Amino acid sequence: MQIQIRHCNPDNTMTHSMHSTVAITINRKPPYSLLAMAALALLVSGCAVGPTYQRPTTPDSAAFKEAGDWIPAVPADALERGPWWSLFKDPVLDQLASRVEVSNQNVAIAVGAYAQARALVREQRASLFPSVTLNGGATRSRSSGNVTTGVAGRTGNNYQVSLGGSWEPDVWGRLGRAVDSANAGAAASAADLASAKLSAQGELAVNYFSLRQTDAQKALLDKTIEGFTRALEITQNRYTAGIAAKTDVLQAQTQLANGKADQLGLERSRAQFEHAIAVLVGEVPANFSLPALASWTPVVPQVPVGVPSTLLQRRPDIAAAERRVASANEQIGIAKSAYYPSISLNASTGSGASRVADLFKAASSVWSLGLSAAQLIFDAGATSARVEGAEAGNAQAVARYRQTVLAAFQDVEDQLSATRVLQSQQELRRQASESADLVEQQVLNRYKSGQVGYTEVITAQATALSARRALIQALADRQTTAVALIQSLGGGWQPAP
Repeated sequence: MQIQIRHCNPDNTMTHSMHSTVAITINRKPPYSLLAMAALALLVSGCAVGPTYQRPTTPDSAAFKEAGDWIPAVPADALERGPWWSLFKDPVLDQLASRVEVSNQNVAIAVGAYAQARALVREQRASLFPSVTLNGGATRSRSSGNVTTGVAGRTGNNYQVSLGGSWEPDVWGRLGRAVDSANAGAAASAADLASAKLSAQGELAVNYFSLRQTDAQKALLDKTIEGFTRALEITQNRYTAGIAAKTDVLQAQTQLANGKADQLGLERSRAQFEHAIAVLVGEVPANFSLPALASWTPVVPQVPVGVPSTLLQRRPDIAAAERRVASANEQIGIAKSAYYPSISLNASTGSGASRVADLFKAASSVWSLGLSAAQLIFDAGATSARVEGAEAGNAQAVARYRQTVLAAFQDVEDQLSATRVLQSQQELRRQASESADLVEQQVLNRYKSGQVGYTEVITAQATALSARRALIQALADRQTTAVALIQSLGGGWQPAP
């Protein structure tokens, strides 16, 4: 017989107006038929249809707008992902963060998704190779006799065994593109896993710093309440001596009660942060506790900032979005391959006999070789609709990728701006707290000497407390912003040796 094969153009599309014809004659003899089929497979393989993938272009800039004189990253810093939380120099945080990768259930979900994606890659790759099957069977039958002729019925056994194989040559690149698509999906899942780890670790760090900030706020409030208690005693003594009015005592009692109420609110917030940390490290909140530290000395690391283009290499969410574009691109080629014939090779050998001992004798053996081709003639536009759908899906993936990049640039700019502002605010908060402390002491001394009313004492104490709490908040905000900046830049760093 003769088989016509159309050659592929360099742009991986089929030629419809100009083509050459290759004629292959398959002899009836088995060896030559097998050789002819192999030659045919070699001639038609490697002709992938569909667009060649190219990474979509994205907006870029030479530097971050909000970086200012912030620390630039230099090649000597190496800046590899690592235990970034160690930059905060907190042993308790180090211990907790190491548990996230092992025990956090959201990370476990991402690990399972990645393993599933890798299994899909192996499944798709297996389709590139022939499949082999072994079949066997045995039947026992009886034929009825003929009374008229005197022929008696007969009972007999029949045994069969066969070995078969089939292979679909990847003529139009459909199978190869399916493997590439699965590989891209697995790479996206790996990036999702990295993103899940980074997100869980960042959430842990923020909750931990918030808990420590709450502890510091509570320690400050405890000390302030001691001052409120002393002020109430002073006011009560002055009232007893007939120097102060009853309203002074009532104001002092009101301020003390409000302070104690704020204490309870901080205890509630601390419990919530502790419960959140327990879940992040895979613990039941009832079995987890974090004791308060004797002193809290927050460390704010200096985070090196590179050029914007490094985000495309470092952020796992950007990597995942780009790999999904690659996967969507392969789906276009897979859909377009339905326009062309599907070709498969089949071969089998086996034997049948009435006795098991005769199964493997040459006289009972049979074999077959086959080549089949199928071409869809009419499907009412279903194939073209699938192609258009794949192209639309690719356009969506490209748009998501570009939006992810833009959002990443915005995220970094936001955190750089917050970092710069908070650094300046901390110094101003410190100055305000020191001044408010002096005012509070002076007003209290003047009240003791009868120069001012207690209303001024209340005002000075409230202002001083607010200034102290604002200073602690500024310190904690700088830490959480440093975490957010590290996350927006794609991970942490280890200094070069």
